[in-house]
Amino acid sequence: MTITLDDIKAAAARLEGHVERTPCRYSRTLSEITGAQVWVKFENLQFTAAYKERGALNKLLLLSDEERSRGVIAASAGNHAQGLAYHGARLGVPVTIVMPKGTPFVKVEHTRQHGANVVIFGDTYDEAAAHAQLLREERGLTFVHPFDDYDVMAGQGTIALEMLEDVPDLEILPVPIGGGGLISGVATAAKAINPNIRIIGCEPALFPSFTARMRGLNAEAGGQTIAEGIAVKEVGTKTYAVARPLIDDVLLLEEPYIERAVALYCNVEKTIAEGAGAASLAALLAYPERFRGKKCGLILCGGNIDTRLLASVLTRELVRAQRLCSLRIIGDDRPGLLATVSRVIGEMGGNIIEVAHNRLALDVPAKGAEFDIMIETRDAQHTHEIMDALRESGYPPRFV
Repeated sequence: MTITLDDIKAAAARLEGHVERTPCRYSRTLSEITGAQVWVKFENLQFTAAYKERGALNKLLLLSDEERSRGVIAASAGNHAQGLAYHGARLGVPVTIVMPKGTPFVKVEHTRQHGANVVIFGDTYDEAAAHAQLLREERGLTFVHPFDDYDVMAGQGTIALEMLEDVPDLEILPVPIGGGGLISGVATAAKAINPNIRIIGCEPALFPSFTARMRGLNAEAGGQTIAEGIAVKEVGTKTYAVARPLIDDVLLLEEPYIERAVALYCNVEKTIAEGAGAASLAALLAYPERFRGKKCGLILCGGNIDTRLLASVLTRELVRAQRLCSLRIIGDDRPGLLATVSRVIGEMGGNIIEVAHNRLALDVPAKGAEFDIMIETRDAQHTHEIMDALRESGYPPRFV
């Protein structure tokens, strides 16, 4: 079995009026930064802030009346849970979601607010999924898999229909891969419409599930990634069978590129992307030569990111750009030293954020003092100009 363009067109007809037809817009600034011609599909504008509700709703609309009355169940700690819960409530279909114990409280509450019965079970997704299957058998529910389901794949494929309606001459689609539901649907639709379009999978380097299977390797998957939405240890069996013949290549993404992509969406497009949602842009940053000059369609597939994590990512990007940096200065411990250093930084237009004064470090002379000064600057060049001014004043700094 597989899915076809007709399946995806039928899904699009079902979904019409029930999900957002999100915009696909050209980004002049991202194009200048990456060297590609960048078009962004803003799936973070869906009501649940992610594309997942397309597949979930398509599955719900295909249930029989009896299946709807009994209800559905899924195991999910993220966007699939919220999409299924939201549309289940709209259609009057009882929804049960099994979530592992470590699920962030905010995701549990959002899923409950959408009307789902949330069951907390297991320490991992696999344990939660196994428990969901037990409940399915006990209660006669229909299991809605987050990706390894043909109806779910067809729903996700409607994204490609919309993108190619808006920008028919797209040449390449870098698509995030977790379990494979999104890339299966998107690749099926895109290749059927334009066989010459290139489909490039994008995976976190810490979770190379599709890559490993494609190359016949037993690569270990695990670790802390900002792209937790695609941090899947094993790609789906059905999704792999559908997607593999249609994918031209898969790229592995290191964490700094994903972080930078999240920051760029925020700072350039003034929109919020979760790590998985920014993976396609991260691919352009990590492998610019693969996309330079090409007309690229990026799917910003989700915007559900913890606010503290987003704040951390944005701050870390300031550090990478040397717009926020800590300088260590060692000088004589005498009155006016800090005032002199502060005056030099202020006259150069730097902003002092924080000062740490250490007289007890053993690598500092007994009559000396060590300062760690965090400053904010315009850019890396401005930072080095301030460092040069300090050096000329007799207080040579170094990065901490």
